[in-house]
Amino acid sequence: MRLVIRLVLFALLAAVLALAWTFAPQDLDAPPAQGIAAPPVPATPGVELKAILAGKMLSSAGFAYRGGNLTEERVFNMGAIVVSHPKGTLVFDTGFGKNVAEHFKTTPWLMQTTARYEQEPTVAEQLTAAGITPSAILLTHAHWDHVSGLEDLPNIPVLVPQAERDFVDNGGAATELARKIGTTAYKVYDFPNGPYLGFENSFDYFGDGSVVLVPAPGHTPGSIFAFINTSDGKHYVLIGDTAWQSEGIDHPAEKPWLARNLVDNDAEQVRGLLVRLHQLKEAIPGLTVVPAHDRRIWETLPQLKEPSPSPQQ
Repeated sequence: MRLVIRLVLFALLAAVLALAWTFAPQDLDAPPAQGIAAPPVPATPGVELKAILAGKMLSSAGFAYRGGNLTEERVFNMGAIVVSHPKGTLVFDTGFGKNVAEHFKTTPWLMQTTARYEQEPTVAEQLTAAGITPSAILLTHAHWDHVSGLEDLPNIPVLVPQAERDFVDNGGAATELARKIGTTAYKVYDFPNGPYLGFENSFDYFGDGSVVLVPAPGHTPGSIFAFINTSDGKHYVLIGDTAWQSEGIDHPAEKPWLARNLVDNDAEQVRGLLVRLHQLKEAIPGLTVVPAHDRRIWETLPQLKEPSPSPQQ
């Protein structure tokens, strides 16, 4: 009996040590980029990017990327990016909706026990206050925290690639909310415009290089990146949840084993994308890589709604 107890204790200790190792620093190998040049500034005037801050989740840096400090609190941003163009206004993702309390119940048990959320004015409320009616909503992917605000934005087309539309239909619990609140609005697009910055296929949305979408499967089967090139010469890439925080790109470093097994569809594809994004950021001066949940990055972006000044002391 004592031998059995010792073996069980040894097995438990080994499991704990193995799990702890998955949180230890381990950067991905990223060789120098070759032949990458900055995309041209679009000739179209009036192309602008604005951020909408529309919710927070509070978690740990240790859950965001391998090597992060488990005791360091991180604000995981929830929000939307608005791209204004003479031909229309696009909204990327939708942040927390007004019914986020119910939506949060659809998340994995681990998330509900290790994170907490805070509401802010919704994307719909902030768009209305600014007098903006979007021509389309584009999802970087269809997980709950990117579709929560769809419920507040009826009658607007929601654009996804076919792979993500299939994921919505067949993704089980991961896309339960996407099926519930957005099914009738989804419209499918393709990638007909050939290579772009090392990606084999692309969709030049307005035909002028200002908004270029590329398939980036990994986090979900139909995840995308959106390259936004504004009229003032700035370059952005919206990367959804391929990395949760900028360290995932800068090191580069993947999510810890526990996190990526909960949320990433294909860990190997995600690793390749992290390396590619790291190379792009090094090769293109001024490229702003925007993880969907890094509040530090979002606060540096042009804002649709400027923060209220602090009260005078």
